[in-house]
Amino acid sequence: MRVLIVNTSERIGGAAIAASRLMNALKRNNVKAKMLVRDKQTDEVSVVALRKSWQKIWNFLWERLVIWVANAFSKQNLFAVDIANAGTDITSLHVFEQADVIHLHWINQGMLSINNIRKILQSGKPVVWTMHDMWPVTGICHHANTCEAFKTECHHCPLLHCGSRKDLSNSVFHKKMKCYGEAKFALVGCSRWMAGRALQSALTKGMMITNIPNPIDTDLFQPLDKVEARRRCHLPKEKKLLLFGSVKINNKQKGIDYLIEACKHLKQKYPDWSQNLGVVVFGQNADRYASLFPFPCYAMNYVSSEQELVQIYNSVDLYVTSSLMENLPNTIMEAMACGIPCVGFNIGGIPEMIDHQQNGYVAEYQSANDLADGIKWSLQEEEYPKLRISSRKKVLRSYSEEIVAKQYISLYHQLLNSHA
Repeated sequence: MRVLIVNTSERIGGAAIAASRLMNALKRNNVKAKMLVRDKQTDEVSVVALRKSWQKIWNFLWERLVIWVANAFSKQNLFAVDIANAGTDITSLHVFEQADVIHLHWINQGMLSINNIRKILQSGKPVVWTMHDMWPVTGICHHANTCEAFKTECHHCPLLHCGSRKDLSNSVFHKKMKCYGEAKFALVGCSRWMAGRALQSALTKGMMITNIPNPIDTDLFQPLDKVEARRRCHLPKEKKLLLFGSVKINNKQKGIDYLIEACKHLKQKYPDWSQNLGVVVFGQNADRYASLFPFPCYAMNYVSSEQELVQIYNSVDLYVTSSLMENLPNTIMEAMACGIPCVGFNIGGIPEMIDHQQNGYVAEYQSANDLADGIKWSLQEEEYPKLRISSRKKVLRSYSEEIVAKQYISLYHQLLNSHA
């Protein structure tokens, strides 16, 4: 079986990392998998990049320009939406023609247009589309937040400066409806929460929707010696260390302000206990936030090396995500695979990953106070060793490469048989 995974980027962003990991998981389970991307970051021979041209750049700029104009020339939410008005027709590429199954992932920002997607669906090949956000089942947004319009018909989009009955969200919604039509393809939510949101959309009536998580290499992400890991990461030996990480720390949706506030609560409520706390932050702009924490903060830049990430996870005691919007975060999976308990808000797929008070703590949404309580509870000496063991077991049981690959292979066979 030959599977072609399609994603805008090879390694930048959570969807790209998940797609790359799936390709490797499939290959290790005797599937001939390749990945087609617009932006290639490594020398991996199984990853094929679209030919570089000014057209690719224009596709990206043209889409942003149309959104900017429709948004009354405001930059607000410029990257919170996509309209897929330009892209590349991949159906004539040799790598597409060779494939038995086409597996779409995150294909926005000029990779594929809605017309390109329609040609893929009409190619006669089985198509799987993994949802790393809600864009496939909404008009233009990647996350609907509290908006429920996608359940019936998108219009008056709250992410547009001048949303109206016939705004950009409405026109793109109807383009998608026409594109999907009677096409038979499978939508996969990485989390049960995402699959549930897909089932609610007016665009998915009669469509096959299932839930399969992202995979992780549990031989790479595994518990290591903490003392040695801290030595390699130049971190203090004696402190209890919290970890927060994101590609861009200043992305408000990642909620670092809530973690800062939670740390202030900890210092106020437990002054003696919190004297030994420190915070490790990795990601772009991490150094800008170091002075805002009431505890010593050890800032690291964006980390692209997985081997380096493994050392960072193993050097800390707890991973904290205060994100306000998540599907199935790679960071939680990575931390837990290394035996590091996690604390996060009750949002999206997070409560599917963190089993409350079994391998971490699920805090009340947007409550810095409960986030602080979760940190304190998770680091209790009598509970902590059990949390570490449970964290690793959860990943081995639910997210290992072999388990996830087998689920996808079963889905591929199901679709191939239905197309026979």
